[in-house]
Parts: sequence; structure tokens; C-alpha cells
Amino acid sequence: MNGPRRRALLASVNPMLEPGERIELVTIVTTSPVSFGRTAAFAVASAIVSGGTTTMAPAPTAMHLVMTDRRFFLFRAEPMLVWPRELVMAFPRAGLVRSEIDDRKINSSLILSYPGHEQSLQLTFTAFNRKKRNQMAAAVPVAD
Repeated sequence: MNGPRRRALLASVNPMLEPGERIELVTIVTTSPVSFGRTAAFAVASAIVSGGTTTMAPAPTAMHLVMTDRRFFLFRAEPMLVWPRELVMAFPRAGLVRSEIDDRKINSSLILSYPGHEQSLQLTFTAFNRKKRNQMAAAVPVAD
């Protein structure tokens, strides 16, 4: 993440921080990755509906991830502008667990969840963000 984008993100987060809360990690991740099968099915369906003139495919959503000593913040990234578009969610670190890291050649992912809750969040990191991924993974325990 470049300097202006990082400063803009920190300017958005700082008013939300509680007294004494400190930022430990700032990075870009993607959420809600779409499987190859779903992407192919969507592309074929859009080609059929349009009579073969157009094909569309869903894409993962880029997010700015900010991890503090108490919480996580996810902001929707705006690829054309420096400022983050909007706060999507904020959730506490207390009680949060993660899956083992699924490490692939071009990216890696892990799933965050709270024990006893159905919902989870998959975060995908690019190969360039392995150091940040490892830093985040060290801060969140692996689920039993």
C-alpha cells in the first residue's frame, strides 16, 4: 500500500479508535472470493442471455484491512481514488479464531470466525502480502 493511500486510510480509522487502542497492521485483502466453477457458470449464463454478444464474470472485492490490538476494520477499497470508499465492518479480536493458512502460488487465504457462530469471513492475500498475512495469523489463534 503506497504512502498517500495508507495515510488516507489511517485518517479514516483514527476517529474510530478507542483511547489507548493502537494500529498493528494495515494491508489490502480480497473478500468473498468466487470459485472458478461459479465464475465459469456465470460467464456462460451471461453469454447465453446476451446472445453471445457479452460475457461477464464476478470479481473478488478489494478491501483495506486494519488490525488494531482490539478490533479489525474492513473498508471497501476504491481503486481509482486514494480514500477508502466506506467502512464495511468492524469486529472485535476477542474470541476470534482462524483456519490454517491455505497457501497457493499466487495467493493465500484464511478464514476468520467466532466459535459457535455460523458466519465466517475468508480473507485472501496476494503473494506480495505474505509478511502481513503472517503477522495477522500470529495475532489470531488457530481454531481447534
